[in-house]
Amino acid sequence: MPWQNNESGDDSGGNGKGEGRRNPWGSLGGGTGKDAPRSGPKSPWGDAPRPRGPGEDRPRNGGTPDFDEFIRRSQERLRGLGGGQGGGGGRGGGRSGPNIPWGLVAGGVALVLVALTSAYQVGAGERAVVTRFGQYHTTSGPGFHLKLPTPIDQVTKVDFENIRTTPIGTADGDAENLMITGDQNIINIAYAVRWRLKNAEDFLFQIADPEGTVRDATESAMREIVGRSTLNNAIGPERAAIAEQVRERVQEILDTYGAGILVQGVDINKADPPAAVDEAFKDVSAAQQDAQQFLNQARAYAQQVQAQADGATAAFDKVYEQYRLAPDVTRKRMYLETMESVLGKVDTTVIETPGVQAYLPLPEIQRRAQANAAQAQEAQQ
Repeated sequence: MPWQNNESGDDSGGNGKGEGRRNPWGSLGGGTGKDAPRSGPKSPWGDAPRPRGPGEDRPRNGGTPDFDEFIRRSQERLRGLGGGQGGGGGRGGGRSGPNIPWGLVAGGVALVLVALTSAYQVGAGERAVVTRFGQYHTTSGPGFHLKLPTPIDQVTKVDFENIRTTPIGTADGDAENLMITGDQNIINIAYAVRWRLKNAEDFLFQIADPEGTVRDATESAMREIVGRSTLNNAIGPERAAIAEQVRERVQEILDTYGAGILVQGVDINKADPPAAVDEAFKDVSAAQQDAQQFLNQARAYAQQVQAQADGATAAFDKVYEQYRLAPDVTRKRMYLETMESVLGKVDTTVIETPGVQAYLPLPEIQRRAQANAAQAQEAQQ
């Protein structure tokens, strides 16, 4: 190189005379031994590190640190933390790192995770649906069960036995749920459907929105059944029959979907005309009730008169039978009964027996007897 000055023509680092390779900043070699003193001007970055032998370590005090040595010692420290020997202090001495069995620790953690994710408990009234790799595998009832660890098997628990209620319309609110009846009238109806699960896996996988599906199916069935009924029947005597027909129709729809839902019943909470015509409808209903009441009273009176007429006819028939057997006796008896009914309320008594006074003031005697009895009772008090 341009700045080399080797008088002996040997660039091996020295010629045995104390002469070495030179550069613009001074000597790099300076001698033949490893402990020979350095000579010549120093470079701007200090003395270059002297090559070390196989058994040498870097000097403890002074000197420029070797970057390769720093990398080597860092690697040894990392190996010492991983369970190797001689970490942290280097080859020249120092304490060794802790011998941690990381493989055993990882294995223990894996076993704990497997144990925790392989057992599950199903409460009373619940069902657990197990999926393996996302596909349905089995359904478990209440109790303690085992499965393959997560994420191989996944468990989804559902409330199976409790009855759920889905209301449609409000019984005492401003919102109206209007429907058209079979006689072209409008009815405001509020009702609720009661349902529970009958198949857990169908409930989870067949329909995306069970609550909304039940609501839509019930409303559709209610409009269908109400559309066949009259207004008077819908708000009156056939309300229970309409509710049962709606329940059966909703169950048919849900079974068609494979929803895994059992409909327990439909309760009609309100069935009235719309609010805009409610007052007029009440007046009409009141008039119809009054008309029905008058008709019932007329029928009762007619039945009473008919019964009396039938009784009189039967009595006359009996008298006629007796008259046919004994006309004279029957005629006299009829005369006496008629006179008794005529003269029974007058104060005159007529006696046609010979030798007896023709007139007796019997009513006057009776009044005097009653007055005397009253006076005697007062005197005793």
